[in-house]
Amino acid sequence: MPRAGVGTGLRMAALFAGLVAAHPAPAAAPDAVYVNARVWTAAGDERAEGLVVQGGRLGYVGAAGEARRRGAGLAVVDLGGHFVMPGLIDGHMHPLEGGQKLMKCSLEYLRLTVAQMQERIQKCLDASRSQEPDGWLEVVAWFREAMIPRDAVTNLATLDALRTARPIIVASSFGHSALINTRALQLARLDAHTPDPPGGHIDHDAHGAPTGILEDTAYERMLKLPPPPTPAQDETAVRLALAALAAQGVTSFLDAEADEQTISAFARVQRSGGLTARAHFAAVVQPEEAAHPAAAVARVQKLKDAYDQGPTRPPPGLQVRNIKLFLDGVISAPEFTGAMLEPYFVNAGTPAAPRWVAGSNRGPPVYFPQPQLEAVMLALARAGFEPHMHADGDRAVRAGLDAVRALRREFPQERVRAAIAHDEAVDPADFPRFAQLGAIPVLSFQWEKRAPDSIDNEEDYLGPVRFRITEPAGYLARAGARIAFGSDWPVDPLNEWFALKVGVTRENEPAAGEKYRGRLGEDPGLSVLQVLTAITANAAYELHAESEVGTLEAGKFADFVVLDRDPFAIAPAQLADVKVLRTVIGGRTVYAARQFPPRSSTH
Repeated sequence: MPRAGVGTGLRMAALFAGLVAAHPAPAAAPDAVYVNARVWTAAGDERAEGLVVQGGRLGYVGAAGEARRRGAGLAVVDLGGHFVMPGLIDGHMHPLEGGQKLMKCSLEYLRLTVAQMQERIQKCLDASRSQEPDGWLEVVAWFREAMIPRDAVTNLATLDALRTARPIIVASSFGHSALINTRALQLARLDAHTPDPPGGHIDHDAHGAPTGILEDTAYERMLKLPPPPTPAQDETAVRLALAALAAQGVTSFLDAEADEQTISAFARVQRSGGLTARAHFAAVVQPEEAAHPAAAVARVQKLKDAYDQGPTRPPPGLQVRNIKLFLDGVISAPEFTGAMLEPYFVNAGTPAAPRWVAGSNRGPPVYFPQPQLEAVMLALARAGFEPHMHADGDRAVRAGLDAVRALRREFPQERVRAAIAHDEAVDPADFPRFAQLGAIPVLSFQWEKRAPDSIDNEEDYLGPVRFRITEPAGYLARAGARIAFGSDWPVDPLNEWFALKVGVTRENEPAAGEKYRGRLGEDPGLSVLQVLTAITANAAYELHAESEVGTLEAGKFADFVVLDRDPFAIAPAQLADVKVLRTVIGGRTVYAARQFPPRSSTH
């Protein structure tokens, strides 16, 4: 059965395809002298005016006159006084999924009532009637945490009311839950007696029947039922994702949940000359694999042997050197799958007169038992892999830090990098442990704002003490942590510059409305220098790539971006308005804005 690919997602795919056609990469020679620039190298306080690019590397970074002298005979590109900085490095995202979502029926991350949600899905069904009665409809970008009203109920009946016989799966934008209809439930053979899989949950009603809501690994297993995309569809998704990344200035990324389907799609695009970012992949190790570390190592090693391309070169390539471990889910309502040290709060009053008190639910157990987590991490580290853990709740964060402590008994941080992603709730006692253990917090700055998912679905449930310090980027930085950035795209729309703005201001955009104005919590936030370092030098360190990328220094790869303004010379709120004019990787321009035709000459 063919996959459905209809609705607003197709319009977004067409938009990015048009972006590639409208802004083709200029055929500039890889070897060139770039002058008349304001260069932030990200190497301390160093600034420069010119770059010499030779063989895909930076031959010189410094004064413009000296750049011209050292690059005598090369093409000269006059950047018109624009700001230059290292290419952005996104330390946690899901690019193939991001590209696929541009091709699917999308709820576009909108705040919706149940009726509005049904209306949008019905439009997708109506636009693909040829798929009746058996073609799956996959719906993406459902902002479940922002439904209107906040206690809106979604279950099997929500989708069963639609005019279709097709199986439907609606995926939450957070990537940890889904809603299915009765037809999909039947195809999945889920009933009142189906046990929860390790690291997942099948929601049931008061009578024991499945409600249609699936959490974490229960949702992931559901994704195996629709027919997989064809290789051609995957390659289209990769190209769409790469075009979006290049337009944002991203030159390196970590796919934080990769499988062979994902990596092979990027490999095929690379073979056709279409890879425009350095691709790092983290292979997932599931909780049930931890009981047999040797088998887990053998499986991941096989993937590395097939796709890892060894030492990096100026042209972008593929690296398979990370492993992904999910320790919990998400701390937001209605999931409550983040593992917490203390219980979530519950309303002991009424909706009109709420009285929030500590309940009994601390979320699920950490998905990996601690001894198994430490054993599998050590086994993988001995095989040359570096751990990248998902931890949202403070109990999961502590488990991750304890595992890194065990890792450090054998491996110093310079040999094995260990990352803990998200860290939305962290106990203050654990703030200094990141620096002490060399654990890298990989944070999605765009979450550090007042928004429906934080104000409506976390504030009351976390309680006032925990909520005041939620999303603790500033506290972690003050405690000496080396913070890296990861967008987690497509959990949110891809907008790196908005995320950087939020990382400094901890404020939403004004259009979000009065309820969501002002700063989030008491965390001091980060400086412009800190957020830009997080998405360049620190993310390079996270990926063990700092010897080649992350700063603009002689000998490193010529990965850089040209911006329409100096981020250090504008109000932090204006970071969201920064536009990328040119993206260069290994000396090759992979994106150029139409409004930016740099002047070139030779001498």
